[in-house]
Amino acid sequence: MIGVNRNLIMFGLMALMLSAVGFGQSWSLALAIVNLCLISAIMALGVNIQWGYAGLFNVGVMGFAALGGVAGVLVSSQPVPGAWAVGGAGILAAGGVALVTIFAVWLVTRVHFPFRGVVIGIVILAGFLAARAVFDPAVEAIEGYQSARYGYLGGLGLPILFSWFVGGALAAGAAWIVGKISLGLRSDYLAIATLGISEIIVAMLKNEDWLARGVKNVTGLPRPVPYEVDLQQAVWFQDLAQSLGTSSVDLSSIVVKLSYAALFAVVLLAVLWLSETALRSPWGRMMRAIRDNEVAAGAMGKDVTKRHLQVFILGSAVIGMAGAMLTTLDGQFTPSSYQPLRFTFVIWVMVIVGGSGNNWGAVLGGFLIWFLWVEAEPIGLWLMDTLTSGMAIENPLRLHLIKSAAHMRLMTMGLVLLLVLRFAPQGLIPEQKR
Repeated sequence: MIGVNRNLIMFGLMALMLSAVGFGQSWSLALAIVNLCLISAIMALGVNIQWGYAGLFNVGVMGFAALGGVAGVLVSSQPVPGAWAVGGAGILAAGGVALVTIFAVWLVTRVHFPFRGVVIGIVILAGFLAARAVFDPAVEAIEGYQSARYGYLGGLGLPILFSWFVGGALAAGAAWIVGKISLGLRSDYLAIATLGISEIIVAMLKNEDWLARGVKNVTGLPRPVPYEVDLQQAVWFQDLAQSLGTSSVDLSSIVVKLSYAALFAVVLLAVLWLSETALRSPWGRMMRAIRDNEVAAGAMGKDVTKRHLQVFILGSAVIGMAGAMLTTLDGQFTPSSYQPLRFTFVIWVMVIVGGSGNNWGAVLGGFLIWFLWVEAEPIGLWLMDTLTSGMAIENPLRLHLIKSAAHMRLMTMGLVLLLVLRFAPQGLIPEQKR
């Protein structure tokens, strides 16, 4: 009971901090922070499933989030008929050649004969050359089709909510490939593999313009919630704003952000409930036993590699879903925004600070760390301005300190992490030993 009350107090303090932003700055900003906190909490849950349940060190969170992000483009953006006409057939043909090559390699591996490795190499090389022979001209034609506006194939034109599931599926598929290769080896190989695949994914998204316009970005993705301008033009909404004593512009921004928050909260609660149910089940107890002692679990007949692959796929799927939700919130896909600092380091800090192995801790860490990530800079600016208020306006030291306030974000992350590791090494909400 004491632990439950302590957890409620911490979540209550988090709510007060968000409310302080609403009263002190603006409610629109507070809700914007809440939305990103919800998405960050879902990402933290995905990492917690991998690390907290099974001890898998995934440093490629950025790549799985990027796969979820590109799913928003592939699902919701409108197809470009002209691009399909000039190069769509070539892309499909290249994909078909790749599938045939994979099937041919599989057939060869099923038969034992001399020089089998040489034959496999020849099949792969022939398939690669054949695929590039049709792929390269198709890409050149697609990227040259009205490149200022299009230059890519577009998507399926479906509601963007479907991209949340597609993003999870893409991330799960990438996790299966990485896991099949590296999970049977030492744990450090998984970290190297995930780091490498995440960089490869982001580099591909930046350079393959035919897929999602690369660094030219895809903007104007459809929303699952109303647009502010539509609300502002509605008579009933104008009357509502007038009755509340606010402008329709401010109220529309708040309503849209609340709508997003409701959608994200539903997903967060669903993932949290499923994670807690799994953790308390025999499967969860087995995963913790494997995490604590792989040798003993293997001696008791547990397939450690298979279970590691299973939990790695599940956690990556959650991260991919959160990446698609982030693209939905932004309304655009910008591959250059995927940086390891934001999408790997910060997410890991959320899990460590919240409490690895505890789903509620991951949620609290997601909210707290993202709040500090956003508010550290304005708080630092206010602090520097207050400390130097007695100095002359043109004082070099004052100007330097105010200019350095932008670096308070990284300093705050490091300070919070050090304090938690020193005084609460198991996190703010430690794992419950059952």
